[in-house]
Amino acid sequence: MDIVILAVVIAVVVLGALGGLIVGSRRKKQLPPPPPAAPDITAPPAEPHVGDEAETPREEPRRTIEEVDLPDGSAPVVVEEPPAEAPGIEIPEPTAGRLVRLRARLSRSQNALGKGLLTLLSREHLDEDTWEEIEDTLLTADVGVQPTQELVERLRERVKVLGTRTPDELRTLLREELITLVGPDMDRAVKTEPEDRKPGIVMVVGVNGTGKTTTTGKLARVLVADGQSVVLGAADTFRAAAADQLQTWGERVGAHTVRGPEGGDPASVAFDAVKEGKEMGANVVLIDTAGRLHTKTGLMDELGKVKRVVEKQAPVDEVLLVLDATTGQNGLVQARVFAEVVDITGIVLTKLDGTAKGGIVVAVQRELGVPVKLVGLGEGADDLAPFEPEAFVDALIGE
Repeated sequence: MDIVILAVVIAVVVLGALGGLIVGSRRKKQLPPPPPAAPDITAPPAEPHVGDEAETPREEPRRTIEEVDLPDGSAPVVVEEPPAEAPGIEIPEPTAGRLVRLRARLSRSQNALGKGLLTLLSREHLDEDTWEEIEDTLLTADVGVQPTQELVERLRERVKVLGTRTPDELRTLLREELITLVGPDMDRAVKTEPEDRKPGIVMVVGVNGTGKTTTTGKLARVLVADGQSVVLGAADTFRAAAADQLQTWGERVGAHTVRGPEGGDPASVAFDAVKEGKEMGANVVLIDTAGRLHTKTGLMDELGKVKRVVEKQAPVDEVLLVLDATTGQNGLVQARVFAEVVDITGIVLTKLDGTAKGGIVVAVQRELGVPVKLVGLGEGADDLAPFEPEAFVDALIGE
C-alpha cells in the first residue's frame, strides 16, 4: 500500500515538472506585433429628424428688390461666331517677258517646225526635192499656202546669195525670215485704256471648247498683274456653271463679277456689267460671251446683239476671238464667220503648248488681217502670255 502511494506521488511530481518545462518554452517564443490601431474617424453629423431643433441662422448680406437686375423683356443676346476668313487674293506674276519664261512649252513646235527647217537647209545640196520637203514642213505646221510660198521664195534667194552655209548663218537667216512672216510691226497691245473715258470694254468671243471662259479669267489676271482693276461680265448664260467658273477666277484676283440668271438674256448681263464697271470706276470690263457654234445663224446674230446693246453705254474697245491652235485650218473657218458678225480686233490662240501647229499664228493673221495678241501655253493660271514675235520665233528654232 505504501508502495502504491509512493508511486502516485512520484507520477504527480513528474507530470508537474513536464508541465512547467512546456509553459516556459512557449513564453520564450516571439509574439507577433499587435495590429495598428484604427484611426479615429469623426462620424458625420446625423441628418436632422423631425422634431430636432434647426441651427441658428447666420447673418448674411441681402439685396433689396431695387438692387436686383431684372430682364427687360428684350430679345436674348445672340453670340455671333466670327465670320470665316475670305480666301487671300492672289498676286499674279508680271506679264513682261512671260512668253520668254514659257519657251519650254513650245518644245514640240520647235521640233516639228524650227529644227525640221534647219535640218533641211543644212543639207549640202538643196535640190527641188529638198525645197518641196521644206514646203511640206511649213504646210504641216499650218503656216498656210500663200505664206509658205512667200517664205520658200525668200529662202531660195538668200541661200543662193549666201553660198556656203554654216549652222549659225542658217539659224540667223531662218530667224529673220520667220519674224518677218509673223509680222513684227503689228500692234499687239490689248486696248484696255481709252484716253477719253473709263472703263475700257473687251468682249471675248469664240466657239465651244476653245477655252473661252478660262481665257477670260486668265486675261483678268494679266490685267491685274499690270495694275488695272477689272469687272467681269458673265454673259455666257447658256452653259451650266459658266458664271460660277468665271466668278471663281475673279475672286482669286479680287475682280468683281456681274452675273444673271441661268438662261437669261446675255445682252442684259453685258449691259449691267458695263454699268457697274462705270459706277465702280474700274479700268476694264471683260465680257465673256456664250460659246456659240459658228454654224448657227440665230446664235451668231445674238452675239451681234450683245455688242450693240453694250455700245449704247460706251464703244467696245476690243473684240478678242479665242481659237484653239490644235484645230489648224478649221479654226480659220470659225474666224471668218465671227469676223462677219463682229469686228474682230485681236486673236487669242489657246492650247499652243506642245503642238506642232505653231504656223497657225501666221495663217490666222493673214486670214483676218488682225494680230495674234495673246497665246495660251498651258493650263496654269499664269500661262496666258502677250504674244511677242521674236520670243515666239526663238522658241521655234531653238538655241
